[in-house]
Amino acid sequence: MSDAPETTPAPAKTPEVHPLDALTGGAFSAATSGERAARIREWLATQPAAEQLQEVFKELSGRDKGAARAVRERLDEIRRAKTQESIAAEWAEKAQALLAAPKLNIADALAWQRDAAKAGAPLSREPLSQLKVQLGDRVKVIEDLQHRVQVQREAAVLLAQRIEVLSTKSWRDAQATLEVLRVDVQHWQDQAQTLSGDASWPSVEVRFPPLLDASRTQLLVVWDAFQSAVALAVAAAEDAQAALPPVPVWADELRVARGVPAEAAPAPERPARPSRPKVDPEVVAKAAQAVAEALAKLEQETAEGHGKASAGAAAALRAVLKGHGRHIDAALEQRVHAALVAAGELEGWQRWSADQVREELLAKAEGLLKRPDGQALGGRKMQETLRQLRDQWKQADQGGAPNHGLWKKFDEACNAAHKVVEAWLEKIRTETAEHKAQRLALIEEVKAWAQEHAASGDWKAVNRALHQFGDRWREGGHVGEKVFAELQPLWKQALALAVQPLETAQAESLARRQAMIEEAAALGAAPALRIDAIKALQQRWQAEAQTVPLDRRQEQKLWDAFRKPIDEAFNRKTVERERGASQASAHDRAVLEAAKALEAANAAGEAQQIRAAMLALEAALRGQAQAAAAAAEENRPAQAPADAGQDAVEQPAAEAAPADGADAVPAAAPAAKPVTRPVVAVRGDDRPGMKKEAPAAAVRTGRPGDRRDARPGRDAGRPDARGPRDDMRGGGRFGDRRPAPEDRGPRLGDAAFRAQREALEHAQLALKKLAAQAHGEALTQLLTAWEKRDASLLPSAQELGGRVAPAVRSAWVQALGHAPAGDAAQALLRLEMAAEVPTPAEHLSDRRMLQLQLLTRRNDPTPAETWGQDAARVLAVGSDVASARRLQNVLKALLRK
Repeated sequence: MSDAPETTPAPAKTPEVHPLDALTGGAFSAATSGERAARIREWLATQPAAEQLQEVFKELSGRDKGAARAVRERLDEIRRAKTQESIAAEWAEKAQALLAAPKLNIADALAWQRDAAKAGAPLSREPLSQLKVQLGDRVKVIEDLQHRVQVQREAAVLLAQRIEVLSTKSWRDAQATLEVLRVDVQHWQDQAQTLSGDASWPSVEVRFPPLLDASRTQLLVVWDAFQSAVALAVAAAEDAQAALPPVPVWADELRVARGVPAEAAPAPERPARPSRPKVDPEVVAKAAQAVAEALAKLEQETAEGHGKASAGAAAALRAVLKGHGRHIDAALEQRVHAALVAAGELEGWQRWSADQVREELLAKAEGLLKRPDGQALGGRKMQETLRQLRDQWKQADQGGAPNHGLWKKFDEACNAAHKVVEAWLEKIRTETAEHKAQRLALIEEVKAWAQEHAASGDWKAVNRALHQFGDRWREGGHVGEKVFAELQPLWKQALALAVQPLETAQAESLARRQAMIEEAAALGAAPALRIDAIKALQQRWQAEAQTVPLDRRQEQKLWDAFRKPIDEAFNRKTVERERGASQASAHDRAVLEAAKALEAANAAGEAQQIRAAMLALEAALRGQAQAAAAAAEENRPAQAPADAGQDAVEQPAAEAAPADGADAVPAAAPAAKPVTRPVVAVRGDDRPGMKKEAPAAAVRTGRPGDRRDARPGRDAGRPDARGPRDDMRGGGRFGDRRPAPEDRGPRLGDAAFRAQREALEHAQLALKKLAAQAHGEALTQLLTAWEKRDASLLPSAQELGGRVAPAVRSAWVQALGHAPAGDAAQALLRLEMAAEVPTPAEHLSDRRMLQLQLLTRRNDPTPAETWGQDAARVLAVGSDVASARRLQNVLKALLRK
């Protein structure tokens, strides 16, 4: 055994327990901060006293501030509740004092609500909520009384107007409505007495009781005067010696009833009004200026909504009115009264208008999700509306005390409506992502396309594809500004890479076009216009324009620059040609004179004169050929005695010519060699044998395929029934239908050609018009002869035209020469079928029946072949209006064919 002393182990040290640990449920002995906070919350749920809370907070705030926060919040709530209770008691006393007062000012009631909310009183709790409702009801009663006063005032005015209207009618009408008016006036007085006897009448604003009293006084004065006037009228009607009523209409009526004329009654003299003492104009001007300045200040403060400033301005205006009120005019006095009324209403308005604005905003916010079907707001519109409502709420808070209850409801309504905005924003984000992906894919597609078509020569297809890429980029959908700023440089870079080959080709094409413009300028400046070179240059330009496209405006400017020198050259040529053509030859002047004569004949309107002028114009057109033929005739040797005689006659003239002078020129010389002008162009002058100085080529008369050295056949030159074959072959296949160039004469100038063409066209139209007129006159004469049964009035065959043969006209004359007999119904139907004109409705079935009958008679002549005989059958019967109209329509068409 060892001699060392035994040592006993010391007991473990136990931690000291906090005195408040048992109170808080072990919060101070908790191992972690979270456990300590949980135990503090459990302890707070037991509703500890304020002293215990204060002690726990004092000890715990130094150890764990996070757990002490809950205790501090509970202390703040208790402190705030005590404060609100004291505040609520204070404002409850003030509200009870207002309700107990015999006179309640509306402005004081509204100010109590505003000031209580500003002081933090719990208006949503009892007893302040009940007191708030009582004050609101009291204010409503007072406002209702004031409104009823205004109604009573208007009713008094209407009653006075009714009485005044009765004074313009008969006194018996007034007597008949007297009882009704008495009942109405008494009812008005009872209502006015009820208003003045109301318990809240002392609380009405000061300006309303005088209004009611004035209306009562005025109505009673008018009513008493009306009653007395009616009583006088009744007495005067019963007694002729009684005095007349003061109402002029009633007095005149009673005078007429008494037999006294109304004019005999002397007019009552009106007492002259006392003249108003004159006031110095300077005094009036100063008074008006002072009142106007004070009034302008009050109106400005009232318009800006300054309650305190408007009250001071109103007091200042009243002070000015005390000294200058009697010197202002009625218009200024009316303005002053309206401004004072508006200022008085503004004092109470600012106190309660803020809550009304808030309630309106709350109703609008709640109504955003309660719109009818099909009228729901979209996301953007909802967002803008919510922003505007919140801004208006902030403005309302600036003008008055905040209302936490209304704000909570308003915020909940806005948050509920904002869900629509959130859904819209989410949709926008999704679409933006899709649009961004599409645009990035388009950029990559443009880059790939640029590499693929870098060496393409189809520049039109390249330009079209680039335009399509641009359209797809513009229609790529909406993206945000930030995203668009990121994508736009990438798009421009890809597009520039794709456009580079086209721009290079356009620059080269532009250089080639400038060279062609310079070449066109050189061709246009050349003295001789080369048409072939110009056409080739234009074809090169068109090929270049179709190969390489340019901007429309730039291409149009280049084309205008290219056309300008060529157009100027052609214009110069046209001017030169017109200058040469303006110097008209003798032949052109003759044609122009003949055309003018034909126009004059057209204006005269005579067919024979027009035909003669047309023949003269045709002769003028062939004048040069006729002159050449005449010269040939003169140069031909004489072959007849008449020619010999003519030579004998002309020889003395030729011998007498030198007698006039030694230097005389023979008469035949000018005819043998006429003076000719230079010919610009002659039709067919490039064909062989058509030149004036070249002999004409021999005309072949044989059939195609005959040899040139063959002998003439046995039938050569033999005449037959159709005439000489040689002459026919010499005239062409269709004979001499078209004159030879020599017969047409020389080519006319532009002016002469246009003049003769227009004159001939006008002549043909005039002849057609005259023919139509003659046709109508002949038809009228025919109907007149039928109506009068006089064959002598029947037009001649020439007037009727070539459609009426002489035998047909003879048949018509015989039909008119006999007495009317027979039936012309079927003949009229045949005539209408021949002329192909409609038949009246009542005879339509007969026409159809006749058509069916004609179908069965195949060998009979058609109505178009026998219309002359059918017309004779119609003329053989008597004339009537319906038949005459039908015959006129038929002959109008048949005589024209």
